[in-house]
Amino acid sequence: MRMLVLGAGALGGYYGGRLVEAGTAEVAFLLRPERRAAIGRAGLRIDSPFGAWQGPVATLAADQAGPGWDVVLLSCKAYDLDDAIAAIRPAVDARTAILPVLNGLAHVDRLVAEFGADRVLGGLAKIQATLGADGTVRQLNDWRWITFGEIGGAMTDRVRAIEAAFAPAKGVVAQAVPDIMARMWEKLVHLGTSAVGTVLLRANVGEIARSPGGVDFLHRLLDRNAAIAAARGFPMREAFIAEFRAVFADTKAAYATSMLRDLEAGGRIEADHILGFLLEAARAAGVPHEAHEAAFLHAKAYEQRRAAGRLPGG
Repeated sequence: MRMLVLGAGALGGYYGGRLVEAGTAEVAFLLRPERRAAIGRAGLRIDSPFGAWQGPVATLAADQAGPGWDVVLLSCKAYDLDDAIAAIRPAVDARTAILPVLNGLAHVDRLVAEFGADRVLGGLAKIQATLGADGTVRQLNDWRWITFGEIGGAMTDRVRAIEAAFAPAKGVVAQAVPDIMARMWEKLVHLGTSAVGTVLLRANVGEIARSPGGVDFLHRLLDRNAAIAAARGFPMREAFIAEFRAVFADTKAAYATSMLRDLEAGGRIEADHILGFLLEAARAAGVPHEAHEAAFLHAKAYEQRRAAGRLPGG
């Protein structure tokens, strides 16, 4: 299998690097000049509870991308989707499957419109990872899942081949599934709950849960996001709801969204793709959405402040 990974940040660097380490696929990373130069000097570095790894990897500049790839792993942030589409377009041909592991759902329709339904898979990553200032990909806990499948639900040779390539990879649990859209809605329900809560309150899940009324607040958000998904035709499984009611009641949890980490670091955030998408979906479904509205407004006001260079320490 030949896999082209767009970017070598937290997700692309981790999953692509683990494939290189396993030696089960021919992997190359399509990178911006600065990141490409850094990896060329020091290799790709992963720091993980499942074992550290460092090694050389194949990299390509934008003008070197061409056809011949079985899979393009798309792991960019949602706000970089336009640039990502332009970057991978020369690499996509009739044999290529595009596997996006972006947060949310809005990107799926866009990719289908650009490349065709037969080229686009559904996918999601459940991992807590970040890219350190020194360029090291750091996995923050034991979450290590990547799940994917055909949007139409068929179990095809290509999704089975991706699963097989990941099977020996250290620190990765990969699964091809026939219900990827339902799985993506599940992720959006839990991510949307944590994003609204952590961004609005500027605290991690444990800190919110230890605060008066915090658990009830997160549980209300979870129930409302589940109602949004049900209105779109994807009711949540009872086991899923039970699992995340426990997650959002854990007073010791250090769990925080990447959106909160990005916001606290003064970086760009996926306000429209996650918070805006859920707000519009809540309105369409007739679900109470005051907290969604407040979180989205908070995020958009932050973007205004960031654009004006008025963040603390800026």
